[in-house]
Amino acid sequence: MAGPVSMRCQVALVLVLVVALGTKMEMGEAQTTCPTQLSNLNVCAPFVVPGSPNTNPSPDCCTALQSTNPDCLCNTLRIASQLTSQCNLPSFGCVLN
Repeated sequence: MAGPVSMRCQVALVLVLVVALGTKMEMGEAQTTCPTQLSNLNVCAPFVVPGSPNTNPSPDCCTALQSTNPDCLCNTLRIASQLTSQCNLPSFGCVLN
């Protein structure tokens, strides 16, 4: 059960980052499309927020995830994982499984 919790932790972190900070990408066209794609994932919040009673993502969430460029999501997770060290904070300990 550690796998789903870890993934939820990471996706929740991404959703928070999208809302609070926006996203900067290092690739040309991705600079305009990635933030929009990540914003569309807000419909997944009821599934990924810890303590939520929802056990399955909604069809809207699945559609938004399917429409998200894998590089956009992976680069955002990579950047998010570096934030704690850049802010001189201990790691959150989220693990991808």
